[in-house]
Amino acid sequence: MADPFADGILALLPRLRRFAAGLSRDAVAADDLCQTAIERALRSRAQWTAGTRLDSWMYRIMRNIWIDEVRASTRRAQSFVEEEAGLGIGASGGQEESAMLGDVDKALARLPDEQREAVLLVMVEGWSYKEAAEIVGCPVGTLNSRLVRGRDALMALLGEAA
Repeated sequence: MADPFADGILALLPRLRRFAAGLSRDAVAADDLCQTAIERALRSRAQWTAGTRLDSWMYRIMRNIWIDEVRASTRRAQSFVEEEAGLGIGASGGQEESAMLGDVDKALARLPDEQREAVLLVMVEGWSYKEAAEIVGCPVGTLNSRLVRGRDALMALLGEAA
């Protein structure tokens, strides 16, 4: 049985990939963007009205995802300041505080990528578990597990530094 919606998306795939490549300027990011747009379209299938232009609907979805990703990356980039500026915030200027911040950075660097990502998104950036899971692209339970393991490992590593 023919499915006009799925067939339409399949026919649009080369155009969607080209649009994604133009937005992201990176082949890997373009493939991720295209996949995310198709997944969102499939989840939101009921919102598309048969007989309307599927291509403009798909392009809008992709563009909105791209805008969200750019905003999120800009926000994450703006949340970090020069290392020297961060050392004096809330600190008495003593060497103890500087040493502790250095220990945290070193401990974070030793975590596995998935755990470090979860710790950074939730504990440093302040994302909710649901938002962080969406950013990472995993179920909330998986993110929670990574966060718990990462937090425990971080505390153990910091305990070694003391």
